Amino acid sequence: MPNVSVSSARRSRLEWRALDSLLVGYYDGRELMYAASVRAGILSEFRRVLPLHLEALRISRCPFVNLPDRTEGQCGEGLTAAKMAVCCWLRPFIVARIEFLEWTPDNRLRHPRFAGFRSDKDARD
Repeated sequence: MPNVSVSSARRSRLEWRALDSLLVGYYDGRELMYAASVRAGILSEFRRVLPLHLEALRISRCPFVNLPDRTEGQCGEGLTAAKMAVCCWLRPFIVARIEFLEWTPDNRLRHPRFAGFRSDKDARD
């Protein structure tokens, strides 16, 4: 199971009161690469509380170098510029454990599931 950096949270209903998903990525050298939007495994109570704790990490620009995606793709998981408009970008500081089925050929996570945060790892490790 890889450790990935949490770098964005998608808002629920265009409000920063509830979390829709976490956008996660990994470092390839010095560049942060987008890997997945993770919704599964995030409990509803956690969705309401987490935005309050993430507020101090907000930044104005997308930290992922490989976004936006040109299309939504076959399964609608591509992160297009329109979808990015409802994201709250975060400084890549938090490390999450993500369970997933496999890496896709374009280095994305297939069927990701949130499995918790890691306090013992640095985001760049």
